[in-house]
Amino acid sequence: VEQAKGEVIVTKVTVTVRGIIEALKDLRNTKKVMFMGSILGFFVGILPAAGATPGSLMAYGVARTMSKDPDSFGKGNIEGVVAPEAANNAASTGSMLPMLTLGIPGSPTTAILLGGMVIWGLEPGPMLFIEHKEFVWGLIASLYAANFFALVINIAFVPVFMMVLKMPFTILAPIIFILCIVGGFAPTQDMHDVWLMLVFGVVGYLMRKLDYPLAPMVLAIVLGPLAEASVRQSLMMSHGSFATFFERPISGTIMLIAIGLFVWPIFSTVRKRFRSGSFGAEG
Repeated sequence: VEQAKGEVIVTKVTVTVRGIIEALKDLRNTKKVMFMGSILGFFVGILPAAGATPGSLMAYGVARTMSKDPDSFGKGNIEGVVAPEAANNAASTGSMLPMLTLGIPGSPTTAILLGGMVIWGLEPGPMLFIEHKEFVWGLIASLYAANFFALVINIAFVPVFMMVLKMPFTILAPIIFILCIVGGFAPTQDMHDVWLMLVFGVVGYLMRKLDYPLAPMVLAIVLGPLAEASVRQSLMMSHGSFATFFERPISGTIMLIAIGLFVWPIFSTVRKRFRSGSFGAEG
């Protein structure tokens, strides 16, 4: 795959053992973002109803902030692929934890698994690990098996996946557009959602043209309703006092981490501009 003048050109697609080994060598330089994405995705996956999408977007944003060349993200930087994929896999594992121990599904997939457990008379909780340890360890083993078979299938079908890049945009764009319309209409069967999808499509196009990052907005759309409901519930329990977010060690630590993640990109940008002398040049 080559890039020329902003267009992707597929010259030849071959899968060889040597190519796989070379790709594994490239992954050695991504250990830091891989570890970061795994930790971040795991803890996001534990949160009820969060799912893997927020973890992947957050990992991408943090990896871009940590990178010495953030402008290369979205243009072929392997760290922009490794971090969200590591977070995605870790979130799938993390979502199992509240489902098995508390009976609270962390994602739509674990909600389906929880329904299957109820049908078979398996009650989530600490005793599940004692009374039905074969099921628990079988479930854990299935996670490893799923990743192995996914690796084999993906390697085998790489040439097929790459053929999508050979399709003319005039054919690919209508197919994507139809799938977006179906995806917007199917959940509620309301045309207002389709129009809303079109509006945000235009907004996303303008943001990309103006070089604004899309991940923060998508993350806000996904987590916004959950955050508002949780904040409202906490304020009702504390009679409107914001001190409740800092009174307990766990909540206080989480708030400090959240504030740190918010402040660090701003601080990092200002520090880079000071080092490059941009502020002095502007003055």
